[in-house]
Amino acid sequence: MGLHWDDMRIFLAVARGDSLSAAGRALRMDAATVGRRIARLEETMGTALFAKSPQGYALTEAGTRMLRHAEEAEQAFSLASEAVQGHAEGLSGQIRIGAPDGCANFLLPQVCASIVEENPDLDVQIVALPRVVNLSRREADMAISVSPPTSGRLLVQKISDYKLHLAASRDYIHRAPPILGVEDLPQHPFVGYIPDMIFDKELDYLDELGLRDVRLASNSVSVQFHWLRHGAGLGIVHDFALPLAPRLRRVLVDEVSLTRSFYLVRHADDKRLERQNRFAAALVKGLREELQRLEGQAGA
Repeated sequence: MGLHWDDMRIFLAVARGDSLSAAGRALRMDAATVGRRIARLEETMGTALFAKSPQGYALTEAGTRMLRHAEEAEQAFSLASEAVQGHAEGLSGQIRIGAPDGCANFLLPQVCASIVEENPDLDVQIVALPRVVNLSRREADMAISVSPPTSGRLLVQKISDYKLHLAASRDYIHRAPPILGVEDLPQHPFVGYIPDMIFDKELDYLDELGLRDVRLASNSVSVQFHWLRHGAGLGIVHDFALPLAPRLRRVLVDEVSLTRSFYLVRHADDKRLERQNRFAAALVKGLREELQRLEGQAGA
């Protein structure tokens, strides 16, 4: 009995998910069925492809050798599908984007909604994670990062710089001691991140401000944003988020100004996929325009 694409699809899902249950969720298939299919595949191949343990399924040496070929088969299947379907009538299918939650909460929803409106047969999923998205395990088709990766077979495109400033609610500013300079910051409760949960050095700004006493901390940018909206203190906010909270005001704009960048990261092999290229182009264009629009409002 020969191999079929469906065998490869199931093999890849287990290899990327490290377990039958994770693979089952990705495939929308019962975990027990996934297990039977893997057992049948290993019988066909005449060797174990996974080492099973209470911690999950880990690739054996034979499985590792097979992984590259399975990924090439996946790529060939995608290219064949594109060649047959064409793209004259717009984008279709599903695309999953991984992003840090600041971008995922305040930029991607409106940009992706606009792309989907122009492409009714397209489904977009946004995965907001407080860590780097693992593209090699196909957690997403593409990802947005705040620093360019330096290893792996990846396509990296800079999207745009963006600005961050200190901000507080109008109510807090009115009742708190004056904020006239950086030297006044230690007098105010600070809202920020949890230092030992920072997953990218570009997100670490407390040292730049000379601050380590964070009264209210979260690994979620959205949680920090809402604390500030409710007058909990001072904190660093993306300029592109400020138009969503009219009562937030930037403070010490000239003294405290941070610049960071967004990058679009994709699998190197996906460069051959016209559908992915067209979506990536629309995404980058939309993000640049939305950043310019929102940052313009924040500075008005």
